[in-house]
Amino acid sequence: MRARIFQPPKSAMQSGRAPQEWVITFGSDSPERADPLMGWIGGGDTQTQVRLSFAAKQDAIAYAERNGIAYDLKVPRERRVKPRAYADNFSYHRTELWTH
Repeated sequence: MRARIFQPPKSAMQSGRAPQEWVITFGSDSPERADPLMGWIGGGDTQTQVRLSFAAKQDAIAYAERNGIAYDLKVPRERRVKPRAYADNFSYHRTELWTH
């Protein structure tokens, strides 16, 4: 069983930049299969339903190492934000094309 440690992306309804929680999810060793009656995808491995949340990356790594779980760590890219003002939309030195 291999676990994945990552920070989930924020939803479209969130605008803040507060640090997100770190999550551990477990991969499945057995392949998923379609249910013949309903067609739903599933499997016999219930570990795929487990999702553990931690406040810090070090806590998630410590949990995985303490329990002997092999893990892959996915570090999010750092977001670069260019500060802009509303007045820049009407600047004479604007380099982008107008959209209207």
